[in-house]
Amino acid sequence: MWDLNRFVKTLTFFEVIPLLNWVQDFFKGDLKDSPDKLIGAKTVGVVLVAGATGGVGKRVVQRLIDKGYKVRCLVRDIDKARSILDDKVDLVVADITKPETLNSLLMANIQAVICCTAVRVQPVEGDTPDRAKYNQGVKFYMPEVVGDTPENVEYKGVKNLVEAAKKHLPQSNEKILFDFNNPSVDVKNVWGAVDDVVMGGVSQSNIKLSSGTSVFFGNVSTENSGGFASVRTKNFDPSFNLSGYEGVEIRVKGDGKRYKIILRTETNWDGVGYCYSFDTEADTWINVKVPFAELTPVFRAKTVNDAPRIEANKICSFQLMLSKFEYDGGLNPNFSAGAFSLEVETIKAYGGRNLPQFVLVSSAGVTRPGRPGINLEEEPPAVKLNDQLGGILTWKLKGEDSLRQSGIPYTIIRPCALTEEPGGKELIFEQGDNIKGKISREDIAKLCVQSLQQPLACNVTFEVKEGENNASYIDWEKLFQTVNS
Repeated sequence: MWDLNRFVKTLTFFEVIPLLNWVQDFFKGDLKDSPDKLIGAKTVGVVLVAGATGGVGKRVVQRLIDKGYKVRCLVRDIDKARSILDDKVDLVVADITKPETLNSLLMANIQAVICCTAVRVQPVEGDTPDRAKYNQGVKFYMPEVVGDTPENVEYKGVKNLVEAAKKHLPQSNEKILFDFNNPSVDVKNVWGAVDDVVMGGVSQSNIKLSSGTSVFFGNVSTENSGGFASVRTKNFDPSFNLSGYEGVEIRVKGDGKRYKIILRTETNWDGVGYCYSFDTEADTWINVKVPFAELTPVFRAKTVNDAPRIEANKICSFQLMLSKFEYDGGLNPNFSAGAFSLEVETIKAYGGRNLPQFVLVSSAGVTRPGRPGINLEEEPPAVKLNDQLGGILTWKLKGEDSLRQSGIPYTIIRPCALTEEPGGKELIFEQGDNIKGKISREDIAKLCVQSLQQPLACNVTFEVKEGENNASYIDWEKLFQTVNS
């Protein structure tokens, strides 16, 4: 017998009837924005920021948040971090000099790492509580290292972080969309059942988390002219931008039946879906690649011959389905009514361009100590005082080397003297480590975040300073071409 209550619940979950949702929220006393609002692919993978409470790090965190990324901060002092950082970030207590703290809790579901850690340096005569002397970066104060040593922080600590991240980062040409082993939000807030009850049928399905996977399960019936069960995500806003990728790949363990995955680019309830059918092997994990070029546009299981190819930059929802039918009335050859179960471990985009996954903020001058022909009197203080500061630049270079040798796609940024000025200047990139000048911490933070989206930033090391002119617009691709020629 057809279930009207389930029908209404389905429409309510997917906000097909806005007025009904408003009334429900009103009586629940909840008219605020949902904390689990789905804001697209950036919320799925996490960017881990080390050195998040420092002058550059705190700015990196804020820029990531402003751009919609999900951010996790590696911090040593959680109370200090809470007083400095936005309450939208996840805080995990760890220490890069203690590799045992760089565990799976810290590294779960990371897409990229930005490392802004640095040994603590201050004037010999002391500093103000807010480090005003150190931060201003203009007047010279005789410096000293306080706290941990450059060897432990700049080299061993960076190396520890690199080695831990390498175990958890995905392939650089992939983007994790759904990781059910480490879900970023409750699966019940994202996925809901869309069964043939919407057409008068009586099939039932559900989705749940179980032992690191998501299980799509239920009972499909052909009664009342039914014959399909499915689970679908709410619409993501903004959508997933998968332009530049070849398709999506789903890792599943099924029951020998044929299922469909459906991608949608329209936010309306009953629009065109782009479908791909795949067979499963009973009780066997398989990886199913779904090329965008092989998706079939359908409307209510009928092919739409004049539909354009899927716009990969506008994917707003995903759906998994078990159906009696294939397309245009054809029958599913591997369908049987009754109980079914499909476990899903991950859904990811594949075949994209390589992007940096580890951005390291180092320093200009790291190769200069001991370089033949160097005139120390003309060099910045860090070069002249390298030995007195515990070999700070020498250890930074070794930290860089550990990243370059790791195989992780990287960007190594070597800023000149850092200042608290507002930034917004033109940026000058160079290689060869001869550059001198200054640059705002604000601009370095901007550069760190931009690097994550620039294929030309992949596996490059460069120095950067600010120019004299203000820059209302920066052509990042053109700028990175200057260190790829």
